[in-house]
Amino acid sequence: MRILLVEDDTHLGESTARALRSQQWFVDWVRNGDSVINMIGLVSYDAIILDVGLPGMDGFEILHSLRSQNNSLPVLMLTARDTIDDRVYGFQLGADDYLVKPFALKELVARIQAITRRFHTRQHNEIIFGILRIDLTAKRAYLSDKSLELLPREWAVLVYILNNLGKVVSKEQILEAISDWDEAPSSNAIEVYISRLRTKLTPAGISIRTIRGFGYLIEESVNGVQP
Repeated sequence: MRILLVEDDTHLGESTARALRSQQWFVDWVRNGDSVINMIGLVSYDAIILDVGLPGMDGFEILHSLRSQNNSLPVLMLTARDTIDDRVYGFQLGADDYLVKPFALKELVARIQAITRRFHTRQHNEIIFGILRIDLTAKRAYLSDKSLELLPREWAVLVYILNNLGKVVSKEQILEAISDWDEAPSSNAIEVYISRLRTKLTPAGISIRTIRGFGYLIEESVNGVQP
């Protein structure tokens, strides 16, 4: 595995990197938050160990930037501040796990193994887009950790669109994708499903945009999550 360690404390960084390398893992260690986003774009990592208190961009800002780009790379947050509010905020932003300093290096290694294992399992069973998470196995949808209620055909339309991220999908393609239903929906019915999905997703900062003459494109709203 290749791990990105983001920690500005020299002593802690050295001991953490040494513990990770003892597992035969490759480790890139950086001390400043400003260089992290560029590194992630250049190197394929299996997980990030991310300190909250960093010079430049702090850990929360880095995590927010990653998740807003739909990057679901496992992130373990490190913090010296043992407050519930900090931990809740980190999890709301999309952290996979949290460790409060000081910590045992054996526990750090075990937690990295756990979040990477969950990630590789999740890749085959989930679709994540912004704060929207689709559990394909349980056929459930979530906005952050709150259940999103969808009717069966709304679910089918949404999953099809999400499986074509970055592409414009036409009504005809959607109709064909959900044509295994006993009663094939009409073109007008697709418009109704899209309208319902918009109502449910727009407050979460997710929009389904009509590309006139071509179809629909799902994207994150410029204004983000609405209060």
